[in-house]
Amino acid sequence: MEHTEAKQAMKELTMMLIYLSRFCEREKFAEAKHFYAWKGYDFDVLNGLDDEDLIRQGSRRSKSLYLTETGKEYARSLLEKYGIDDWK
Repeated sequence: MEHTEAKQAMKELTMMLIYLSRFCEREKFAEAKHFYAWKGYDFDVLNGLDDEDLIRQGSRRSKSLYLTETGKEYARSLLEKYGIDDWK
């Protein structure tokens, strides 16, 4: 496996954890298209993911974030890269 710098690892691991811990509102999970996750991650990493339009954080007071389509695709590619299965 190739070497990954710590800053890149934080970004990738955070994105994978956000994606794997996602939830939806008022939709059946298997059919949901709009996913959210809790903001319990490093703020600098979250701000970087927001700047890249992988997530949207909303207001400062919001405790959840929104995964964009680009973010979902990126997270899925990371799961594949690291050999991690998504929820079935």
